[in-house]
Order: sequence, then C-alpha cells, then structure tokens
Amino acid sequence: QVQLVESGGGLVQAGDSLKLACAASGRTFSNYYAMGWFRQAPGKEREFVAAIAWSGGATSYADSVKGRFTISRDNAKNTVYLQMNSLKPEDTAVYYCAAGASRSDLAYLRGVIYWGKGTLVTISS
Repeated sequence: QVQLVESGGGLVQAGDSLKLACAASGRTFSNYYAMGWFRQAPGKEREFVAAIAWSGGATSYADSVKGRFTISRDNAKNTVYLQMNSLKPEDTAVYYCAAGASRSDLAYLRGVIYWGKGTLVTISS
C-alpha cells in the first residue's frame, strides 16, 4: 500500500557529502508516519541511523552520525532526506528508508511498517 524508493547513493571520498532521498507513494500514505533511515554493512546487522516524526518534526540520531547527518522531510513531495556530511569509510553501507509507527520506536528498529529496497553508499579513503 506504501512504496518507498531510495535514491542518491554512490561512491564518494572520505570527508565528502551526500544527500539521500526517499520518496513515498501509495494510497494509504500519511504524514503521520514516522520515517527513518537505517543502514547495513556486510557482515553486520542493520542499524538505526536517523528518524523523524512527520507530525511534529522531532528527530533522532544514532550517536555515530549525530552532528554529521541531518534528516529532514518535505511533506508536499512525500519525501524524506538524509544529508550526510563529513563521511567516513565506516559509513559505507546499504542505506534503507523505512516508515514506522513512531520516531522513538524506529530508533530501536521497532514498529517498521514499510521498507525501501536500499541504496548503496560507499566511502573511499
């Protein structure tokens, strides 16, 4: 009922910036869905990166990205963004967009309702 499509991944050098986008579509999509970004590197479990409450704009970030990444939304476009600055090699992963029950729940990988297919971000040294 809701489809999420990520874009913006690619290969950049350490210290560079990259902006990801997640476009949501579907008849049942609501701006009350919390949206989040997650990532998964080879051999590692999927981890929380950032989340935003669409109704209020409150945000949450993993400690590993706080101060470098910024999540934002554009309700008119049904799109959530992840601005990534000062990228490090350890940021290399497939980044997934998700829609969930609440911002706080998404921070614990809880309450995810829809997942995107992911976009690969590779940071070279």
